[in-house]
Amino acid sequence: MTPYDLRDPDIRRRRFRPIPVRMLVPNVITLLAICAGLTSIRLSIEGRMSLAVYAIVFAAALDGIDGRIARMIKGQSKFGAELDSLADFVNFGVAPGLMLYFWQLHELGNAGWIAAMVFAISMCLRLARFNATLDDPNKPAFAANFFTGVPAPAGAITVMLPIYAVFLDVGRWPAALTAAYTLLIAFLMVSRLPVFSGKSMRMRVPPELVLPAFVAVIVFIALLIAYPWHVLSIGTVLYLLALPLGYKSYRDQARAMEAAAPSGGEVSSPPSAPTLANLSEPPHDDDRPGRLH
Repeated sequence: MTPYDLRDPDIRRRRFRPIPVRMLVPNVITLLAICAGLTSIRLSIEGRMSLAVYAIVFAAALDGIDGRIARMIKGQSKFGAELDSLADFVNFGVAPGLMLYFWQLHELGNAGWIAAMVFAISMCLRLARFNATLDDPNKPAFAANFFTGVPAPAGAITVMLPIYAVFLDVGRWPAALTAAYTLLIAFLMVSRLPVFSGKSMRMRVPPELVLPAFVAVIVFIALLIAYPWHVLSIGTVLYLLALPLGYKSYRDQARAMEAAAPSGGEVSSPPSAPTLANLSEPPHDDDRPGRLH
């Protein structure tokens, strides 16, 4: 666009038209999550690990609602999608990795730094793969209920299990074990393991269960506030133990789809995850909402 074109009042009107408030609300929530993630890094440097963990949990809670609020008020945009990915990398990749390094991994010297760095890089690769396959037309319908690899917030919550153990007074893990556990979670994030998401499920609550559902949510929040380390530790262990169930469910649905296909027709096996070779290919028919102008 040349300076001469900018003199056209129609072009200026399109370029600088007002932005609806509903387009800003989800992005403000995402920015608050980034503030929480960056604050967790500062708190971990200062040695206030409990507050640092709270900040990561708060960032995960904001990450869970910003997208839903955007869909609810129709405030989705490409700008918001890109900002959310950057926020996830900072909050759930960089921040937990640095927290673990400042807390214990520094005792291993370069090996501890490598473990923290591999975790952050794995989070970056996992997010890039998610964005690259967001609109994959070859993905079977049931695959929408699964993530490929452990998702970003879950990876951040689970990798901090050694910290939870210290606050529960069950003992401090050896630094080498903490590094090995960090690398394990990093591997699970970039693996092809199908992990149940539940995002695409249209869950409806019967009218008679609405009030009990509210009570259950309040009880969970109260338990998280009163017994944070117990809730986080139990939740982490149960999540890790449930990973094989997600894989089994995916394989069962894949076999059921193959069995239901016509006997003489070609059946394409459902892709579990892309390879690094096709991650560089641009996504086709990108139908995500337009960029925030």
